[in-house]
Amino acid sequence: MDTILYAVCAVAGWFAFGYMLRLQRRQPSQVRGAICVALGAFAAGITFAIPPIAAGIDDASGLPNLAKVMSHGCAMTIAASAENMLLHLSLPPAKAAARSRIWVWVTGSAFLAMVALFTYTLTYGKPVLLTVEYARDPAVTAYLLIFMLVGFFAYCTDIARLCWRFARICGRPWLRRGLRLTAVGAAFALLYSTNKIVYLIAYWSGYQPAGEREIAAVLVTIGALLMMIGLTMPAWGPIFTITRRWDDYRSYRQLEPLWRDLVAALPELELDPSLRRPLGAARDIDYALTRRVAEIRDSRLALRPYMDVKVTELAEQFAEQAGLSADEQRANVEAAHLACALRRHRAGLVAAVPQPADELHRPEGGYAGEIGWLAQVTTAYTRSPVVARTLVAARLAAAQDAANPRVGDAAR
Repeated sequence: MDTILYAVCAVAGWFAFGYMLRLQRRQPSQVRGAICVALGAFAAGITFAIPPIAAGIDDASGLPNLAKVMSHGCAMTIAASAENMLLHLSLPPAKAAARSRIWVWVTGSAFLAMVALFTYTLTYGKPVLLTVEYARDPAVTAYLLIFMLVGFFAYCTDIARLCWRFARICGRPWLRRGLRLTAVGAAFALLYSTNKIVYLIAYWSGYQPAGEREIAAVLVTIGALLMMIGLTMPAWGPIFTITRRWDDYRSYRQLEPLWRDLVAALPELELDPSLRRPLGAARDIDYALTRRVAEIRDSRLALRPYMDVKVTELAEQFAEQAGLSADEQRANVEAAHLACALRRHRAGLVAAVPQPADELHRPEGGYAGEIGWLAQVTTAYTRSPVVARTLVAARLAAAQDAANPRVGDAAR
């Protein structure tokens, strides 16, 4: 299982490193450079940790544990780079640089001590592994404790603290989300180191519990992926906002045929004429789309006295003959009502029997559902043969009623 998990992380890490490296070349910055170093170290370190690759490095070099030491060095580089990034985000440049130098010296000294302990284990007659199973050996225990306490506990505690604190005051939404996700990833890294230390204590106490490697693989995978996504989120997250804004603009344009006819008949309901210009709407598409939806609904309410209940019967009959679905029938009936009401409004003829107010359709899904419903109505209003047939039938019915007034009709 650890082979698969590490391989998945390695592929994701190299992909993220390539993505951020391309951005760094286009727009260099201290923060983005630190992220590139962290992602490159992560991708290399997790690749070295894949069991078949680690075994191949050890066999080729003749040095047991070499791949693990290389992987641990990459892990400490990740932590130092992430810390460097956060310090430059949250502190003035001079203070951030001074704090970063301290962390670099601490990290470098700790790794040199780990390399010295690794070298010492090479003098053993019988090779040992730098894992908790060999924790009874003092050199192995010292090596793992330095790695856990400096590489994980010290760094990840500070990373989680800085990420969460800076996210509370950050004004950029995607950076704020990325920082919080990075903080959660750092918390999983703390669990990883806690798991290692618990197993160290267990082995020193004479117990030999199983499952440490599997638990560590799961925790390091979750923590690494969360931190990797969090660190890169400020770069790729805004893409989704751009996509949503494009969808909003497309909806805005889609509602235009119905909206244009409604505000032409009821110009007093148009609040901001500047939104007629494409650039004016594009600058604040959220506001423009909200105004368009509100003006369509306001126009619908203003036209209610002109909506004849007979139109419902005619439109439903034609929609059934066309074999439309229930949702399509409802949209066609609504579009037919609006088309007939606009014609009656222009002629100054109110409906003899107005449509009841409680028959107004209220779509599910909140604001997004409202936009989708009005888009469906607009499509029917401009293209549906059901609406065209209803307009003709309603005009003929009105002419017939005028030619044959009922007994007691005031027009007689």
